[in-house]
Amino acid sequence: MPDTSNRLTSHDDDSGMSPYFEKDYTVQYYETDQRGFARPVALLNYMQAAAGEHSALLRVAVADLRKSGHTWVLSRVHLAMERYPRGGDAVRIKTWPAARNALFTVRDYELFNPAGDILGRATTSWAVLNLKTRRPVKLADVLPSFPINPRRALNDAFSTIPVLEEAEHELRLPVLRGDLDINRHVNNTVYAGWALETIPAEVDDSCRLAAIEIAFRAEALYGDTIVAGTAIAGPDCYIHRIENGHSGQELARLRTRWIKI
Repeated sequence: MPDTSNRLTSHDDDSGMSPYFEKDYTVQYYETDQRGFARPVALLNYMQAAAGEHSALLRVAVADLRKSGHTWVLSRVHLAMERYPRGGDAVRIKTWPAARNALFTVRDYELFNPAGDILGRATTSWAVLNLKTRRPVKLADVLPSFPINPRRALNDAFSTIPVLEEAEHELRLPVLRGDLDINRHVNNTVYAGWALETIPAEVDDSCRLAAIEIAFRAEALYGDTIVAGTAIAGPDCYIHRIENGHSGQELARLRTRWIKI
């Protein structure tokens, strides 16, 4: 787990709740890649942790929602990195709710080093799921109001990610118990790890991930087998598909962009 013992900062609005949340996380060496930089999945985990802590302060955490038989589910993610921290470095995550409509709420992020230099930016879209029906519900029926700051870290309208028609590289993996979260389905950050495993070794050796977009479409559960596929979609760009290995159901679409190092 990331080290969450460092600085926490909030900025209250007139309601006594804060539209902003900040916290420092220390990159552990077991969270680094072969070059000593934080893996993208580690950064996604920090973002998820910060969102969870802020949601608790806003009284809309998973624990609050589960009292009425609901939970949060992540619909879209777009993380764009300018530089990566190394093992032992601190990363400050700043996050805030940036929009809310009938079915989705948008949460944005900025990632900084201790000097205040920007490392990356991200935007995410979340829905509330009924745990019995496994269907999204209207936010107003479940959530209280909470402060929104419309400033966007990334101006992404979450347009459709192209479908992968034919994979050039594939990987078949079982869903393990360690992949599951409190909702008893595969945690969202695991999908990113699956997709990145399909990138050709020569790309991983010579490039760094500049951006990753994920569109979640269905759940993966314990006992499932998944097939992760990828193909080139343009210069330094790949598209990915995660599907159920038995039914062929599409579970997630991803797009990654890479920069030479």
